Amino acid sequence: MSYGHADRIAAILAGTPAAGGEKPTPPIDPRLYDRPEVRRILAERDIAGLYRALNDAGVPQRRIAELSGQSPSEVSEILKGRRVLSYDLLVRIADRLGIPRVRMGLSYGESDAYGGDVTATNPLEGVSAKVLRRHLIALGAIAAVGAPTAGELLAELGNPSPVPLPSRISGVHVAQVRDLTRRLGDAGRAYGSDPEVSSAAAAWATRLLDVPGTESAKRALKTAVSELHIHAGWAAFDSGLYDRTMFHYARGLEIATEAGDPYCETTALNFAGLATVEHGQPNDGLKILQLAGFKSRKIPPDEPRAVVLGERSRTTLQACGQADSATALADLDCWEAADTALANAREQWSPTSADPYGDLDRPAACLELKRGRLDSAEPFAAASVRRWESGGQVSRTQSAIVLATIHVRAGEPDGLRLAHGAITGASKLHSIRARQRLEPLAVALEGRRGSDPQQLARMARQVATTRV
Repeated sequence: MSYGHADRIAAILAGTPAAGGEKPTPPIDPRLYDRPEVRRILAERDIAGLYRALNDAGVPQRRIAELSGQSPSEVSEILKGRRVLSYDLLVRIADRLGIPRVRMGLSYGESDAYGGDVTATNPLEGVSAKVLRRHLIALGAIAAVGAPTAGELLAELGNPSPVPLPSRISGVHVAQVRDLTRRLGDAGRAYGSDPEVSSAAAAWATRLLDVPGTESAKRALKTAVSELHIHAGWAAFDSGLYDRTMFHYARGLEIATEAGDPYCETTALNFAGLATVEHGQPNDGLKILQLAGFKSRKIPPDEPRAVVLGERSRTTLQACGQADSATALADLDCWEAADTALANAREQWSPTSADPYGDLDRPAACLELKRGRLDSAEPFAAASVRRWESGGQVSRTQSAIVLATIHVRAGEPDGLRLAHGAITGASKLHSIRARQRLEPLAVALEGRRGSDPQQLARMARQVATTRV
């Protein structure tokens, strides 16, 4: 038995010709999607606007439901304002209505700057790092100044599980997502993050955004999912996967903007800026950090919140952004501005043991080390090591690497002992970011005479280049 255009739609979805080898007829006149006002709607992924445009073109609501594979009640909810954020659902709507995916930023064809398809199974293949940075800067500007959401947003990672979604969102689901983020963060701080697990968790949580619920529950869920994407971005950053890092930070920023949450917006921008600076693009990183600083002004001054990496108030986020900006400015040889930024960070905030990433001494040590001021760098590095003696193995190891590098370059007698301890500590971590910090230490060891420093240099390079 045939049901109208079911066979034709199935052929379109499968990408195969209809019976008889003929090219299937699009379910909607494709000229509709060429209209300027409709192109804007598609670029913004405004499904409610799309459905209204179809109504205006004479396509009734029941027919829209039939073509899109949704129930009439789902279509009605969307027309009343429910946002569609799930990548899977967006792709299904686009394909079933005969909309080129590129129009909705769901894949990128030859005419697009991305130069490759972004699919559910491989969301980042063909997406250049430059385009990802530009995309996140644009999203940051949208979040900072409240501009309308523009098109060409990143495609979401594919669905990692076929488990059916709940019928309605409640506080239990929000707590579940937040608890998952907290557990993944605790594990990552111990030995290094697992980007595959974190990305799959973020993809699962994002699917929940399309489940109905009260307005307060939906907003809380958006904040929780944004936090999980921010964690997934950090996990990718810790594993040296810059493209995936920026993908998750952009997604977290996008969802936080939907929720009207300046705290998560600022956090996503801060972390994205730091990742971009460390990726060797200090100019773009500085732009992102400046957007974070602008957005942070909208955070209530008395709102501390546990988000991904510990208790952080507005002042804390601003200070961390200033410290990361100092690193970017130093990379741009703007040393006076770098000193000012770091001084501002210290004036704004004094980190406590409650913040698992609260350390302004290590960036200060790195800046002085980069200048060759070993005597000034050493006290900062030693203070950073002491700060992590009671916990935080990844952070403790990174600080130990900086301290060892200073002592080896200075020719101190204990330099080799410190270097051996730092290399051994890094070899026990899954953190690629921590391991890569051994490169400057290896260079310093290679500058020392004797077989012991040369052997340690080889060990350092082997650990730095090994992915576990």
